[in-house]
Amino acid sequence: MAAYDYLIVGAGLYGAVFAREATDAGKKVLVIDIRPNVAGNVYTEDVEGIHVHKYGAHIFHTNDRRVWNYITRSPVANFHGELYSLPFNMYTFNKMWGVVTPEEAAAKIEEQRREAGITEPKNLEEQAISLVGTDIYEKLIKGYTEKQWGRPCTELPAFIIKRLPVRLTFDNNYFNALYQGIPVGGYTKMVENMLEGIEVRLSCDYFANKDELDALADRVVYTGAIDAYFNYQLGPLEYRSVRFETELLDQPNFQGNAAVNYTDRETPWTRIIEHKWFEFGKDAEGNDLPKTVISREYSSEWKPGDEPYYPVNDAKNGALYEKYRELAAGETKVIFGGRLGEYKYYDMDAVIASALAKAVEELA
Repeated sequence: MAAYDYLIVGAGLYGAVFAREATDAGKKVLVIDIRPNVAGNVYTEDVEGIHVHKYGAHIFHTNDRRVWNYITRSPVANFHGELYSLPFNMYTFNKMWGVVTPEEAAAKIEEQRREAGITEPKNLEEQAISLVGTDIYEKLIKGYTEKQWGRPCTELPAFIIKRLPVRLTFDNNYFNALYQGIPVGGYTKMVENMLEGIEVRLSCDYFANKDELDALADRVVYTGAIDAYFNYQLGPLEYRSVRFETELLDQPNFQGNAAVNYTDRETPWTRIIEHKWFEFGKDAEGNDLPKTVISREYSSEWKPGDEPYYPVNDAKNGALYEKYRELAAGETKVIFGGRLGEYKYYDMDAVIASALAKAVEELA
């Protein structure tokens, strides 16, 4: 008999949720991860009492009370020194156009949409102009998005921009979600709590010991890149990667905000994250810490050896993923899950919901 019911490859959100559900259902579980820590890309490490988001800023948000029970702050846009409120709301529209009522803002957006001749948006550029007009698209979306994805906005699918909320109100909450927040103690602590009482092996390379590890369990939950699982035999899928330049500064406050997005094309970084403001208010509580930690975030095309962050969900990659999915269907012992395993541009709450749904299906 196998020593475990489930081998879970990856100690990120998907793996941790599935592991917790399986364990609570009486299954014996082993979780492995190639990194020396749990929590995947939501890993936070302590630096001078500040929880630093090592793999990029994460604000948890969801409308799903079940997901919320299972287990903010708004960014600013900087365009050549001009600061605009994010998400796009009446503060943004007022500064851009001088409008003061929702009706005036809506009329301006509609006017610019008509001038652009857009009826049915066919790409990200047209979708963005339909949502917020040409002026805001040119200043606050185009440069940032092309830096992030490394492609012209006209070549990106329209659905990507639908994640960004637009409000005709003076509401600065970043997401249109019922529940938003950052876990006290950081995401690492949250994932450690999920994995409490579960055997975890870190710095464990699945592919270096695949046959031996697979033999330990009846079922495998794989949360890594699906093309890597099949040794890229159909060719590599495309991803965007991210790198960070992180500094510990001998000052209490660098920018007064958790995230400032740089929306012009010329600035090489997409945003600067000041990690302390995710958990501390912009007041004496945070300023009592004499230092601060900032990270400049740069987006790049993925290449072997880089961390794959975001699937590029365009038509070409979608067609290739479908071929990999056919191969995956033949792996009767293996469940493919998560952003990389399913090649989906998931938010955190969608990852958790997907893991919960798969656990229900598996453990019924």
